Amino acid sequence: MEKSLTKSFMNRTTKAQGKRLSIPGLIVMLIGLVFVIVSPMILSNYRLNLVITILRIAYLAQCWNLMSGYCGQFSFGHAAFFGIGAYTSSLLYTELGVSPWFGMFVGMAVAGVVGAIIGVLSFVYNLKGDYFALVTLAFAEILRVITKNTDFLKAAQGVSITFKKNWKVMQFPTKAGFVYFALALLVLITLFLFIIQRTKMGQYFIAIRENEDAARALGINVFKFKMIALILSAMLTAVAGTFYSQYYLHIDPEIVFVSSVSVDAIIPCILGGVGTVFGPIVGAFIIEPVSELTNVYLSGLPGMNMVTYGLILVVVIIALPHGVLGFVDSISKKLGKKATSPKTSGEKEA
Repeated sequence: MEKSLTKSFMNRTTKAQGKRLSIPGLIVMLIGLVFVIVSPMILSNYRLNLVITILRIAYLAQCWNLMSGYCGQFSFGHAAFFGIGAYTSSLLYTELGVSPWFGMFVGMAVAGVVGAIIGVLSFVYNLKGDYFALVTLAFAEILRVITKNTDFLKAAQGVSITFKKNWKVMQFPTKAGFVYFALALLVLITLFLFIIQRTKMGQYFIAIRENEDAARALGINVFKFKMIALILSAMLTAVAGTFYSQYYLHIDPEIVFVSSVSVDAIIPCILGGVGTVFGPIVGAFIIEPVSELTNVYLSGLPGMNMVTYGLILVVVIIALPHGVLGFVDSISKKLGKKATSPKTSGEKEA
């Protein structure tokens, strides 16, 4: 069992690692950045909602990518940290009047503690691969059940937030504020990943992902760096939960602690390129519009939107086993070989 899911995942990760955007790729990313910046000026509120969703999912995917993509600890339970961030900031705000800006950091701290508990229980007993993924999934489910049956946490009815149109409580008068806030979060975490993969700690993460035993033999404190990756990922994921609650103004256990939240974090990474800086962003900008199109055009046929969405996803993953960035990289290498082959043959003739 341990080798079934994670062997495939690690194969994708190893192939994807090191894929960097070419010059055309960087140009496309810059065009996308400019588009997002000007989107509040040219798009309707409906389409802006899609832009915000893409940015939110891309940020969430980057959080998952930190632990699972770079450190190789596959998680199915990031909904736990997402829900903790959403509930902590929302309850502090609605019950005690604490600003969500402050509540966001409290949520990060709580998620970090829960992440540390999961890490200790898993890594001390050397749980990894599918077993670790199941532990994270179980924690998310436990939190969902506890929240749903606890009156103090508003039980099944959830938490509703009054919209005040005030940036001091993380609510903006127009969707433009949410677009720029989500964009800022995405840019910051992308820069963080870009920097961390070039540090010694980032190299330790990758070494652990590739081969834990070899990393341990080289003197790397595997337990320590796996804990760091897990806690950092948990804390950053909690921020996404706070953003969600302040944007949608209502949360309940069946929204923020469900497995679909974890899937939202995983799919963009797999589609764009696991263990890469820009892969999750590329994946989010592909998968969310596809999801929206299937919802719009197949809404009259019950269930067909999800079936079509699933089929498209399966076909894309099979066709691009190493993600979009891996596919682009392989194409650029083939073109590079073709460009240099005439020169090589000419040198041999001479």
